This record gives sequence, C-alpha cells and structure tokens, in this order.
Amino acid sequence: MQNYRLLTPSLLAVATLAACGTTSENLRLNEARNEYTAAQNNPQVVSLAAGELRQADDALAKANAAAKKHDDAEVITHLAYVAKQRVAIAQETARQKSAETAITNAGIERDRLRLESRTTEAELAQRQTQAAQLQAQASQQNAAESMRQAEKSQQSAEAAQRDSQDLERKSSALELSAEASLHAAAIAREQADLAQQQARESEQRSGQMEAQLKELNAKKTERGLVITLGDVLFDTNKSDLKTGANRSLKKLANFLKKYPDRQAEIEGYTDSRGNSEHNKELSERRANAVRASLLRMGIGPDRITTRGYGPESPIASNDTSAGRQMNRRVEIIVSDESSDTDVSAR
Repeated sequence: MQNYRLLTPSLLAVATLAACGTTSENLRLNEARNEYTAAQNNPQVVSLAAGELRQADDALAKANAAAKKHDDAEVITHLAYVAKQRVAIAQETARQKSAETAITNAGIERDRLRLESRTTEAELAQRQTQAAQLQAQASQQNAAESMRQAEKSQQSAEAAQRDSQDLERKSSALELSAEASLHAAAIAREQADLAQQQARESEQRSGQMEAQLKELNAKKTERGLVITLGDVLFDTNKSDLKTGANRSLKKLANFLKKYPDRQAEIEGYTDSRGNSEHNKELSERRANAVRASLLRMGIGPDRITTRGYGPESPIASNDTSAGRQMNRRVEIIVSDESSDTDVSAR
C-alpha cells in the first residue's frame, strides 16, 4: 500500500523544467522570444519604435524571469502573451510612422513635380517664342513657315499641359494611397487596443481564480487541483453530510460554475479499522453524497465522477487516532475538461 504524498514545489519545478521543451507555456514564450528577435533585427522598428521595443523587452524579461523561477504555467503563458503583444505594438508603430513618412515624402515629391512641370513649360514656351521671333526677323518671306512653327509650338505647349495633367492625376493617386495607409494604421491601433484590453481581462480572471483556489485550500499536483475535506463532513460510520458541510461545498460549486471547463472527481477514503469491504462501500457512499450535494447546487452530472477507495492510500499512520482522522477524508480532484485525472498518482 503506497502512501499518498502531494508533490512539493521543488519537485513540481523539476517536473516543469523537464517538460519545458514541449509545454504550451514555453512554446508561447519561445514564440515571444523569436518575434522580439525579429523586431530587434528590423532597422525600421529600432529607429521608429524604440520606446515600444523597450516595453516589449521589459515584458519579455518578466516572462523569462517567471520561466526561470518555474512560476505557474498560466502566469508564464500570460507574460509571454503580453510580451508578444508588446512586440506587435512596436512593429505596428514602426509601420504607422513609416506610412506617415511616406505620405510626407509623397507631398514633397508632388510639389516638386508640379514645379518642374511648370518650369519646363515656361522654358519651352520661351524658347519656342524666341525661335519664332528669330525666324520672323531673319526672313519676312518665311512668314508662312514661321506660322507653322508657331502652330507646332502651340501643339507642344498643349502636350506639356497634358503631361502636367497626367502628373496631377498621379499625385492624386498617391494621396489616395496615403489615405488608405492611414486608415490601415488606424485599424491596427484599434486591434492593438483590443489586444491590450483582452490581456487585462485575462490577467483579472487569473487573479480571481487564484483567490478562489486559495479560499478552497486547493493544492496543485500532477493529477490536477486537489481539495481535501476531512471527516468533519460526516458522523462516524455515516454517509449523510452534516449541515456545516454545505458551506465548503458551496464554495466548490461556485468555482465550478464560474469555470465550466473544469471537471471534478470525488474520491472517498476511510481509515483501516473495521471490515475492508464495508469501508470501501462507506467511502463510495460518502463520495456519492458529496456529488449529490453539488448536483443540487446546479453542477451538471456529466462534470462529476465518484470513486470509493476505502482504506487505500492512507496519508498518515492508522496506528494513532490523529492519523486515522486524517485518513478519513474526501478528496476532490479538479482538472481541465481536456485533461484526464491520473488515478495511478494517488
């Protein structure tokens, strides 16, 4: 018969470190590191979003520190998520400032093209007029030819005007493109704000869950969250819940209602005195009594399973009264919907 022991924090840290290459929190942390490195190697981000990049560096440092200290997986995942969002904000800020620079440069280029076009038109018209005057002075007899040259000059001026209009259209197209870039930047800012709000809400939910778990005296083990209820729930050799037991079970019911993805397995245990089969049946009835109470409090039956182990897996010696009292207990293992309770770890 194997004594039941909860994993100490140091053993949990070793187990976490051994699994760091495959756990989802470390995958999220590696993603944050890779994205930060990519942003750091981007000259545009470094030059245009230095402040945002420093914030991303601070956020990543917190996530790395939490991973090094082997903090809770949810804490590491949350800090890695915040770091990724900070990197995304730095990248988006750089893109926005780059777009604004492009708009400014487009306006300058447009004005330059307009000035060059008008200068070219003026110079061309002046040269053509001077040529016409020289031709008129050189020979009155070639007046007809001069007229034709003047007509050609007029055509050239019209062509220059058409070129100027084409440049105007191109400038307008650049303005529309710049407006589109500004619109895209505004959308990106809204998305970044939404991501920050979601991060704050996630942090708030995490804090609320930690407070409730602390109130339930839950212990984290490889099997999930274990809540141990002593034999004060029942009278000796009885399976009917005492009146005061509902207070503790009400806290558990409220927790399960708030986190509907959690499953609960109720395990009953007794001390070693008396008949083994009777003790096993008694532990099953006590586990079912706790389940029935949770059902009456609104918890779905598909979320709760029960088992009775009788005197198996004692957590203290059955040779003393205090030890037997500790062994007479009900344990509730709370786990995620996607994870199975590891019965072999009892």
